[in-house]
Amino acid sequence: MGTGIKKLEVSVEPLTRDTLQERVYRQVAGLILDGGIAPGQQVTIQGLAEAFHVSAMPVREALKRLTAAHALTIVSGRSIGIPPLTLERLTDLRNVRIQVEGAATSWAAKHVDDRTIADLRGLLTQMEQATASGDTKGYLQANRAFHFTIYQAAQSPTLVSIIENLWLQIGPYLNLLRESGNYVSSNVHHNDIVNALARHDCDAAEAAMACDIDDAYDVLAKVLA
Repeated sequence: MGTGIKKLEVSVEPLTRDTLQERVYRQVAGLILDGGIAPGQQVTIQGLAEAFHVSAMPVREALKRLTAAHALTIVSGRSIGIPPLTLERLTDLRNVRIQVEGAATSWAAKHVDDRTIADLRGLLTQMEQATASGDTKGYLQANRAFHFTIYQAAQSPTLVSIIENLWLQIGPYLNLLRESGNYVSSNVHHNDIVNALARHDCDAAEAAMACDIDDAYDVLAKVLA
């Protein structure tokens, strides 16, 4: 007589090594983009492995990818940190970002729908609240979500991938804008971007995005001078 217990059959594939490495990569990249690893701060492979509850191997592989993308650099021994930012590199990133992110914003204006506009206005409110309360981490998280909601609306995964690489290089330095008042002026540009997107005005949306990028550049350029 049988026990009545049937073998559970599932269609979900087991977590492979490649899947784990990608998950860890995304977690470390998220830390960089959201200010979890700030300029001047050092982290170790073991420290990240313990934080993510994984072995050192997937962390090591993730750091290799991020180092190759110029998002991280070896500081000393086993310590990893954000690469120093020179004025020349900042200028190069600014020029490329204006072209690439401007194009993504223009494309987004053609496809954006009412739900996306509502999401963007909600994120803008979050940024305004974070600015008022001095919540830098909250601002950076909402700011990234705001920008990438726009870039995703461009409906070009290739373009989004390029922008992600650019943000991994510049993202950590957005921390330095906190004391400059840039977050306030940036929110003005963000509002202009949303209004242009709502009108499906490609040129105005692209121009407002360029202003947002340029303002951040001007502040960081003074810090690095």
